[in-house]
Formats: sequence, C-alpha cells, structure tokens
Amino acid sequence: MLNNDRLLLLAELARLGSMREVADELGTTTSTVSQQLAVLAKEAGTALTEPDGRRVRLTPAGRRLARHAVTILAAVEAARLDLDPSAEPAGTVRVAGFATAIRRSLLPIVAAMPSRHPALRVLIHEHEPAEVLQLLAGDRVDLGLTYDYNLAPAPLPDTVEATALWTSEWSLGVPAGRAVQGTALEVFRHFEGTHWLVNSRNTADDDVVRTVASLAGHTPLIAHRADSLDLIQDLIVAGLGIGLLPADQPTVPGVTLVPLRSPEVTMRAFAVTRLGRRAWPPLAVLLDLLATAAR
Repeated sequence: MLNNDRLLLLAELARLGSMREVADELGTTTSTVSQQLAVLAKEAGTALTEPDGRRVRLTPAGRRLARHAVTILAAVEAARLDLDPSAEPAGTVRVAGFATAIRRSLLPIVAAMPSRHPALRVLIHEHEPAEVLQLLAGDRVDLGLTYDYNLAPAPLPDTVEATALWTSEWSLGVPAGRAVQGTALEVFRHFEGTHWLVNSRNTADDDVVRTVASLAGHTPLIAHRADSLDLIQDLIVAGLGIGLLPADQPTVPGVTLVPLRSPEVTMRAFAVTRLGRRAWPPLAVLLDLLATAAR
C-alpha cells in the first residue's frame, strides 16, 4: 500500500522541481526526502526519479503517480474535513481574484461577515486569472476568482475544481460619435486599421479581439495595454484606440458602447479551489455565499 506522506513528497517534487525545495517547503531534510522517495519507488514497483545533472527529475511513471497523488491526497483531506461538516466556521480564508469579481461578489459578503460568521476572516488579494492559478498551485491562497470569455475559454489544471458564478455581456468601447450598428463582424470590419486597447496582465480579451477580427477577415492592431478599465476608458477618450468594456457598467463622458452580437462576447466568472479543499468549513461557507449571491 502506498504511503500518503510519501505521496505528498512526490506531489511536491512534481510541483517544485527539486528535493531541496521540497525539504524546505515541508520542514525536513533533502536526505529524508530522497530516502522516502526511494521507499515509495519500492512500494510502487518502478523507478519514480532519474538523475538530471546534479538534480533529479520524475520519470514518466513518476509523473503519472504524482498526478494520482494529488487526487488521492485531496480525497483524504476531504474525508478528514467531512468528519465535522456542521462545525461553526472559524479561520482565515485567503482569496485572490480579479477586481470586478471582488467588487461585485466578494465585498458585499465580507461586509456582512462579522454579523453572520464572526470567527471567519477573509484576506483579499487582487490578481488576474493566471496569477490566481499560480497562487492556488503554491497553496498561497484558498480560493480564486477567475474569468474567461465564451470566445476564449481558458482550460483549468486538473488539480483544481471550479464553480460557475455569473456571466456578463461585453461591448466595444469607442469614442463618442463613432458608434456603428451591425453584427460583431461588421463592427470589427468598420474599425479595421484602428488601434486596439487590451489588458496588460491577462491575454483573454486579447484572444477575443484577435478571434473576432480573424472572423471579420483582418488582424487587429494591438497598440496599448492597461490593466484598469478606467484607464482603458481614458485612453479611448484621448483618441488612442478602442477596447472591450462591460456592457452593464456606466461609461465616462466621451465613451460610447457598441453592442457585439453574432457572435456575442460574454465574460464568465468562476470560483476556483484546489481539489479536496472545498469541504473545509470556512471555505465551504464562503463558496455557498458566493453561489447564492450569483443566483
């Protein structure tokens, strides 16, 4: 029978890449990690690591077992947490997410938390989806709020599980007086040769713009990149380009929203956790509140 502690060492080696980092992460020694992985290889009946210069790397069998280890350890953790599902949630939930989801979904919940669950604390970090997934992989946050678009779906790693929260239609932000009508492809053809404004920390809207422009028969001119939607609007007003903006949010004077239809552009928001973690009472409560608010 495979030992869970040794499976954890293998999973961490797959994630971190070196025995020294595994030892530092788990508070043990490199020799102990090496010895325990050797025992695990005997239990598994196959070599799990091989020399790679002065380091080691996982063999194909080692990589396969490491993927199984993530699932096995998650199931064990879920079973342990499930022993007391009715416990009053107490502890700190670390959340990383994009600004819109934090404002729309998380802040109203956090504001009501002291009266509903006084022993539950939420720490908030603003990050784009790729950054969120890295933080989850490193176990530096407990919950991630991510997004993608219907025209640019973002696959998630098999070490996490996602819950759909809400969707939001997006339009094209253009300078006032330059609004046009038609399908999304007709709109994009109208603005062929115009500079585009896209996100500086995530490629999702960049992918959407390129996809629709390709369907419209041309390549968009990506000129400026900014993380802030407010700054995107300021750049539009300054005549520096056009860009995607949420259809349900007000715009500043000088910006007009052009609807995008056939195809529509829809943002999809998700709550993402590591496998096996959502049974932890504080996290389970927060996920339930997010899902309820989304409905």
